[in-house]
Amino acid sequence: MILLCIKIFFVRILDVSLGTIRTIITIKGKNFLASAIGFIEILVWFLVVKEAINTTIDSIWIAVSYALGFASGTYIGGFLSNKFIKANLTLQVISNNADLLIENLRSKNYAVTILDIKGRYNNHNKMLLLEINSKRLEEVRNIIKSIDKDAFVIVDEAKYVFNGYLGN
Repeated sequence: MILLCIKIFFVRILDVSLGTIRTIITIKGKNFLASAIGFIEILVWFLVVKEAINTTIDSIWIAVSYALGFASGTYIGGFLSNKFIKANLTLQVISNNADLLIENLRSKNYAVTILDIKGRYNNHNKMLLLEINSKRLEEVRNIIKSIDKDAFVIVDEAKYVFNGYLGN
């Protein structure tokens, strides 16, 4: 029974991680790759479910192993997706120290677009727009915080980015 529980646990991690990655790849529009991953995911899932249901062992630990594998697979799939799947991010930054921030970001080869905006209390403010690779977010975040810890920042994932200059 212990071997069956361990097998169920690890195979669930595999199939749920694949499902998480497949979902993210589908959102990014890579349908053929997502279909191939989905085929493997469901094949693995079917085999483990078949074995879990057809066993003559009657124990709550089989269900617990199945559930723990699912939860762990969700976490690991998300971790792997964040680590290996490239994403483009759009940052909108409103800062009281925009000029210094622009200078600092551009000196580090980031493409920065500046918009004049009208805020509630300050009629003359600037919004900075940046397109970056998600792997660079922490670096940009640290630059912004070092210059203006109170900067208002919005980060969105961009589905498609083409033309223009993305810098780093």
